[in-house]
Amino acid sequence: MFNSSNPHLPLRRIAIVGSGLAGLTAGRQLRAAGIDVVLFEKSRGPGGRMAAKRLPEIAGSASSADIGAQYFTIRNPAFRSFLDQYAGRESYGEWSGIFRFQGADNVWQQLRPAERFVGIPRMTAITRALSTSLEIKAGIRIQSLDQGTGGLWRLTDTDGGVHDGFDAVLLTPPPAQTEELLKASRLDSLANDLNIRISRLQACWTVVVRFPTGTGTDISGYMPNSRLLHWAGNNSSKPGREDEGEWWVLHGDPDWSDANTETDPEEVRRQLLDEFLSISGITAEPSETLLHRWLYARPRARTGPGHLWFDDHRIGIMGDWLEGGRVEGAFNSADGLVRRLESLGLVPAPQPDAEVQS
Repeated sequence: MFNSSNPHLPLRRIAIVGSGLAGLTAGRQLRAAGIDVVLFEKSRGPGGRMAAKRLPEIAGSASSADIGAQYFTIRNPAFRSFLDQYAGRESYGEWSGIFRFQGADNVWQQLRPAERFVGIPRMTAITRALSTSLEIKAGIRIQSLDQGTGGLWRLTDTDGGVHDGFDAVLLTPPPAQTEELLKASRLDSLANDLNIRISRLQACWTVVVRFPTGTGTDISGYMPNSRLLHWAGNNSSKPGREDEGEWWVLHGDPDWSDANTETDPEEVRRQLLDEFLSISGITAEPSETLLHRWLYARPRARTGPGHLWFDDHRIGIMGDWLEGGRVEGAFNSADGLVRRLESLGLVPAPQPDAEVQS
């Protein structure tokens, strides 16, 4: 479909759809390589699933809870270097605490030792720091792609706005939304390839609940053997949080959440909270609760191709769902795609960024 006289000319201007960790990683690396990059974000700001929800103001103090990724690990040294260089070491820190896992025999044991990191004072601190100096057009949902004069890509948003002049487009939305965008752009062959090579994402119901006088437990996180509840974490025990009482985040089991995407929210809240109290043995009385439904949260497959690049179209696809679903997977996916573009001679290697944070 790419109709330039030379489809292997270097890329000079790239559109990235989505400003979660994958989009921000590619954006910062490409910008450091001298590429003109524009990110389009349907929400009010960057973050993706490294999301935080504002909590009701208590005693004149406002705070937030991490409703998406609860923590992340760092196995790839390049990921740590990237965070230190572009987000700053002050934007994240280790979440030390007691974490329990319940096996099939229902016996509680310690979750395997690991360094668990979180954004400070909330998970979005990382993505907000990474977004610094990037051109992000927020509140814009891209509806279709087409090629204009010279084979350059033109993006049309749901309000009819047109954004053109791009040599390539990198897509980061969940697979169902990426497939929908490709089909709306008459790129059915790419959509079919995507459908074959990845698995869909499962839903996740999330309940955030406050215990005004605390819970009386020293456990920071539970991973129970439950058909309803996948995770329960004490958000207030994370570094940099200054809450009145304790706020806990409960994530529903993926299969159960899938089966209950249309269940009455009040019933979802009741079931997950009752399950948590039963499993943990906590008898404290909760007060405020908040609810959030993630339609696209967790990939069924724990492995994937890492990223996709369609050279004839100059379209790339990246995201944590192509790299096992972990937060670090989003970095690995984007980093792998940028390295591939370098190997093809389409972009130069990144140079030291003049705006690197100390």
